[in-house]
Amino acid sequence: MDGRLDLAEGSIADLLDVLMGNLGRGHVGPFMRLNAVLRYFARRLHQLNGRVGARRHVAHHYDLSEKLYDLFLDGQRQYSCAVFERDTDTIEQAQRNKLARLAAKLALKPGDHILDIGSGWGGLAFWMAERHGAHVTGVTLSTEQLAWAKTAATQRGLARRTDFRLQDYRDVEGRFDRVVSVGMLEHVGVAHYDAFFRTLARLLNDDGAAVIHAIGRSDGPGATNPWIEKYIFPGGYTPALSELLPSIERAGLWVTDIEILRLHYAKTLAAWRARFLARRGEALALYDERFCRMWEFYLAASEMGFRHQGLMVFQIQLARNVRALPLTRDYMTPSPARIRAVAA
Repeated sequence: MDGRLDLAEGSIADLLDVLMGNLGRGHVGPFMRLNAVLRYFARRLHQLNGRVGARRHVAHHYDLSEKLYDLFLDGQRQYSCAVFERDTDTIEQAQRNKLARLAAKLALKPGDHILDIGSGWGGLAFWMAERHGAHVTGVTLSTEQLAWAKTAATQRGLARRTDFRLQDYRDVEGRFDRVVSVGMLEHVGVAHYDAFFRTLARLLNDDGAAVIHAIGRSDGPGATNPWIEKYIFPGGYTPALSELLPSIERAGLWVTDIEILRLHYAKTLAAWRARFLARRGEALALYDERFCRMWEFYLAASEMGFRHQGLMVFQIQLARNVRALPLTRDYMTPSPARIRAVAA
């Protein structure tokens, strides 16, 4: 970030590919092992995501200039893992694939009332309202995302089918046919998983279902990388499934399906990094050289985390009762041809 590293050949991503590839194969010295243990036992102190802390942590990352995100995201501002059905898929197509798969897993019906926890810039809400006839309530803690989503809803003629709110998920009232959350669980924190899933169970109708899409770790509980924690996602943590399932069970919810997406986020981050670097001059005009180096490092290091260090994305489908959803999972995976037809 300070510009004290000169790369004679290649990029920071190339260097991280070598370094993190070796770390991923277990070449970790005793100091790093001790540091990881200490960070694990201190992690709850760094994940104090009560109502005040959660809003402050969200503002640190998501209330940056909206022009920054336009430099590298797709037109719907999907800031989460895309799904590459084909190697030739563009990032725009891969994000549409993701939205279609989430909607399919929710088994939506026209008129369903959906709660979108961590609704971001509203892209998923618009998809469900426009293509499935749903009524969507979206909650976010980002003032910038809220303002953009409200404006976009009016422009798209969806103001009556969507309701975006600056609200903590713990304060939502009412009952919903479906609940969806994409890229928000990483901001909940280990001390709040019971509260999150109990809130979800409280908000679902008796025949309701939910889908949670989030980054996870394949190698068991750990701690957030300290650089990511300090500069990019304060209060953030990517959980192992073994940390989530006990809370889901205590909430009385059925786990009806789990899908693991492995290298899809690596491909997503590589696409974002290429787009960001292609428009780096515009980012420099928004911030400064140190910020640009930081952002490139963030995108590159995150990509290599998925390639080498056991990060993955999971989609957990949940239900209030055993009869809530179809008994086979064929409906969950719309064909690529159908996705493209619907998107068009």
